[in-house]
Amino acid sequence: MRLNKETEFKPKPLVQIGGYPILLHIMNIYAHYGHKEFILALGYKGDMIKDYFLGLSRYVDDFEFDMATGSVKNLNKKLRFDYKVIFAETGDDTLTAGRVLRASKYIPKEDKYFMVTYGDGLSTIDINRLISFHKDQEKRHGTLATISAVHPTSQYGRLKYTSKELVATFAEKEAVTDDYINGGFQVFSKSALSYIDDERADEIMLEDKLIKMTRDNKLSLYRHAGYWQSMDTMKDYIELNKAWEKNRPWAVWEK
Repeated sequence: MRLNKETEFKPKPLVQIGGYPILLHIMNIYAHYGHKEFILALGYKGDMIKDYFLGLSRYVDDFEFDMATGSVKNLNKKLRFDYKVIFAETGDDTLTAGRVLRASKYIPKEDKYFMVTYGDGLSTIDINRLISFHKDQEKRHGTLATISAVHPTSQYGRLKYTSKELVATFAEKEAVTDDYINGGFQVFSKSALSYIDDERADEIMLEDKLIKMTRDNKLSLYRHAGYWQSMDTMKDYIELNKAWEKNRPWAVWEK
């Protein structure tokens, strides 16, 4: 609702920043660090996400279509994405813990770790450093999950004033340096699924499970001091598009 018309007819991960869905930006960040296998936990209008990816090359590449046989031959592949994507239908009303649990069956048996992120946040976080930090914390302290901690920005104008009650500075948007919030880029040991495996998981937010891990001293925190921005409101959407036109701070794959 806070994104008005942008999400009236499409799911939030398909809202475009610089002409591309924010979901693709997030995938590009992970791919830059060598992680190119994704499981998309689909819910609201998930069919549109499927259609976007299935039709992506058809709108860009040159291809030959044989109407007699229905076969398609690629003539000039222009898109260079080499990602593998699993589209997992997790239910329109399923909450985030249930989505992770339902999608977990597609995690390869040999993998000891998996990553979780939301479809609305962009950052310059170094994914491989985050993973290394988690592995070290697991070894040292037995933690099962690591969340990225970022400084939030205030949605309100922040004022500083003089002794004469005159406004000294008026910051439209400024980082709140004393607090941290979950930045959404998270690493889990596969054994953490024991916390999520709940018959009521579909009705539970992942954050509730993180709180339970916290009580058991099983949750680590990786501090990220660089760029991070979520897309929660229309104002965020506008600012992200302006940032893309200006300097694309999160586009680590272009550096």
